[in-house]
Amino acid sequence: MNPSLILVFLALFTWGIGEGMFMYFQSIHLQNLGANPVAIGSILSFMGMAMMISHIPAGFLADRIGRRPLLVTAWSLGIFSTLLMASASSLPLFVTGLLLYGFTAFVSSPLSSYVTAARGGWSVSRALSLTSATFNFGAVLGPLTGGWIGGQFGLRWVFAAAAVTFVISTAFLVFIKPQPLDHHDPESPPPSLWNNPRYLGFIALVFAIVFAMYLPQPLTTNFLQSERGVSLQQIGLLGSVAVLGNAVITFAFGSWFSARRGMLIGQILAATFAVLIWRVTAFPIYALAYFLLGGFRAVRPMLSAQVRGLVHESQMGLAFGMNETVASLALTLAPFAAGLLYDQAPDLVYPVSLGAMGLAIFLTLIFSPRGTHA
Repeated sequence: MNPSLILVFLALFTWGIGEGMFMYFQSIHLQNLGANPVAIGSILSFMGMAMMISHIPAGFLADRIGRRPLLVTAWSLGIFSTLLMASASSLPLFVTGLLLYGFTAFVSSPLSSYVTAARGGWSVSRALSLTSATFNFGAVLGPLTGGWIGGQFGLRWVFAAAAVTFVISTAFLVFIKPQPLDHHDPESPPPSLWNNPRYLGFIALVFAIVFAMYLPQPLTTNFLQSERGVSLQQIGLLGSVAVLGNAVITFAFGSWFSARRGMLIGQILAATFAVLIWRVTAFPIYALAYFLLGGFRAVRPMLSAQVRGLVHESQMGLAFGMNETVASLALTLAPFAAGLLYDQAPDLVYPVSLGAMGLAIFLTLIFSPRGTHA
């Protein structure tokens, strides 16, 4: 295996630990700082917007100046933004840090490009799935740790501990080697991405899939705490179960399924999550639901793998960036919609999301690409 790929996996494993510490508690901390459900949904939507606007420039730069500088920049920004959240005692300062952390999502397209170029004999779907699984195996340790720290010392200390973990992660990343830039034949350039109907049609499908799958997620921890009486420590346990599910299911998808089949199965698992949270009141079933939610994470590398089969190698960074931008648009709009639904009735988001996922599965069956090299 490429030594740089091993370092990337170590950096992602460690980063997963740090992000897992706070990701399942950020909406609760927003509530503690005075945000109501609509405000929480709006803030998370703005975070999604920060993610959205960063991907295309990052993908473009990855194709032009290389992937490694962008990876190091994203890791460094993650440290700074998490320290800012840890130091915040007011909502505006915390939201500033949260939005800056959202910008670190620009790492997705250069990271996918870097791993794809370094994959050796692996398929694209396997390489990207193992990358995601490595992050999620690390994140298994985060929520339990974060739940314990938050319960003992307060949620601000969760962000401080995460920042220290991110420093360790960056220490691995800085030793990866740069990669040569990819170029197309100037006498036979590939068609522009904007003139590639298969690619454009697919990223429209990406929006429908990501929006539907993410809609029930942003306020589920609030729902469980307020409506079902689940404690912070129990939510931390659910978070660990969720990231374990992310890791196991993503690894399994990359090893066993084609990208198209993985997309379909992942959506079915996410729909099962919504049903179980909505209709069942037993904590062990909540744990099962969060494990199955790993289907959401598993779908993301499958989407990227199908993108790779639709574009030229020299367009890989920009194509991944556009794909992530569309996915981030869905992640931006879904929390806002979830907040509005939650404000009407805390459990309304679940039947609505199930209807949306049913439509997305139908569209996947009809329009997802077949025969790509994924």
